[in-house]
Amino acid sequence: MHNHPNLFRKRAIAKLAPAAMLLLTWPLAAQVDLGLSPMRIEFGATPGRPYSGVLSLTNSGPEKSRVRAELLDFYVDENTTPQFVANSPTESAYSCRTWLTANPMEMEVEAHGQVTVRYTVRVPMGASQRGYHCALGFRTLPAAGDGAGTQIRTAVRMIAVVYATVGKPATSGVIKDLKLEPVTDPSGTIWRAVVIMENSGMVLYRPTGQLEIADSGGKVIESQKLAPFPALPERQQRYVLPLKSNLNAGQYTLKASIEVGGEIQEASVVVVAAAHVLAAPTTETPPQ
Repeated sequence: MHNHPNLFRKRAIAKLAPAAMLLLTWPLAAQVDLGLSPMRIEFGATPGRPYSGVLSLTNSGPEKSRVRAELLDFYVDENTTPQFVANSPTESAYSCRTWLTANPMEMEVEAHGQVTVRYTVRVPMGASQRGYHCALGFRTLPAAGDGAGTQIRTAVRMIAVVYATVGKPATSGVIKDLKLEPVTDPSGTIWRAVVIMENSGMVLYRPTGQLEIADSGGKVIESQKLAPFPALPERQQRYVLPLKSNLNAGQYTLKASIEVGGEIQEASVVVVAAAHVLAAPTTETPPQ
């Protein structure tokens, strides 16, 4: 498969409302019915001033749940999957994890009950002008007194993501590349389109838009919307779009129209899909 850049351009549009923040949680198991609100925290930060608020954990299930809070870093991997970890050195320049505290850190939520958790983000005096990100996680634990029997209990993890922006850093992003990739699965070969966005700025943005795939005659055979996952600062982010169409060997044109920071960026790339499989099977890693 060969990718050939054809045309990249952009045009200004009217100022849009601020994009929604990252919002993620694991699907809840049937025997656990916990809720977290809010699941996103976004604020303009002033160095030297703390920012505080409250989160509400609710238990709609019939049993008491024991929960422990976690202070986390996060990043988005090449499969557009958010990864939550105790410490990510690669995120250190943009992490607010060490500024974050929560009280209580461990709690029991009674059946059909609710617990309030207070959090504080203490932005240091020397914080640079940029966007920072971290997360507050809540993981269920075995109930006190549970033995090591054969009963299976499902662990649940819920996440509230924190975005703190110091100053007014400029959004700076472009469409870096468009690709087609073949992947094998048990049913055979499937194709996916990949949009690569570059963020050269110091604050995240959430691109929105769509990608069209046209055949050699110019007929559009499929259109896919770009999910607004964040492109974190100073990196390239892949956005993977599984295709429904069965592509034959030949030439195709990928056309993207994507909004970044109040501008519509448009790109067109001619690609050649080879007849044989070029990519090995892949497995997406679930968030941890």
